[in-house]
Amino acid sequence: MEVVFLLCSAMSTFLTSSLLSLALAIRSIPLCFSCLRFDGDRSAAVLLYEGRVRHARRRPVEHAFEYSVRYALIDLDGSPQPSHLSAERAREIAGTNGPVFLLTIPENVGYQQNPLSVYYCYDVEEGKGEEGDGPKPSLKMCIAEVTNTPWGERDMQGNWCMLADAPGENLSLVISVQHPTLGNYFTATLRAKRVLSSSSSIFLEKFFWLMPHKVAVWIYWQAFKLWWKNTKFLDHPKYASSRYKDDAARRDRELRSGNSRQGEDLPTCSANMFPRDRWCQWQEAPWPWS
Repeated sequence: MEVVFLLCSAMSTFLTSSLLSLALAIRSIPLCFSCLRFDGDRSAAVLLYEGRVRHARRRPVEHAFEYSVRYALIDLDGSPQPSHLSAERAREIAGTNGPVFLLTIPENVGYQQNPLSVYYCYDVEEGKGEEGDGPKPSLKMCIAEVTNTPWGERDMQGNWCMLADAPGENLSLVISVQHPTLGNYFTATLRAKRVLSSSSSIFLEKFFWLMPHKVAVWIYWQAFKLWWKNTKFLDHPKYASSRYKDDAARRDRELRSGNSRQGEDLPTCSANMFPRDRWCQWQEAPWPWS
């Protein structure tokens, strides 16, 4: 039944995206390139990055791949995103008082696909900075928003260690994931370079045209290749236990307290990978792919 829903959703998305793409092409005819800023203006609400994502899976089979990707870094105070955490909620979670930036792939022509979005939470400490400059924000914590594909839930069944630098001209993310049974089985990296900034909604739509769709295609193509390698397909955890969310929440509490079931392989994070101050919340995401 779920396969039928997925196929129907794919067909609906194809039709919707085709119509919206045609509308975008018509609206873009009078697009004036003066609306773009190539001068490195950091006051823009949206900074645009191009780079490459690499995934390396060690278990249950060896499998690695990489692909090109485009991301937006959005000032959440200047451009709220209703489908994500608000700037205030992110500050509350991180315990910060400065700006919050969201790294994500925006919705495009009626479709959204974000395996991972990252919130960069900054703190402003009085007295920091050079004389006359006033306080300067410094990156204190990152929040990872992970969407389980294709089940459409944002969960933390695994334990994530994330190494991130403050986004500038270049952007870097390294993520290592521990699984309750597979151990340290998965690593993902993102290396990207800032290309320009823009406040034009039409240009942003063109810049990310079909980007979410491409990510979905890459995900399912790699899933097919894993299946071809005789990797077992994992059903939704609800089929194993109706209390799967409670089980995930319990495991998160154990990790935060430093306790775990006997024999469970716990992760080891370096000191600068934010191993403490864990926060986890299970959230229903729009089904099936966003």
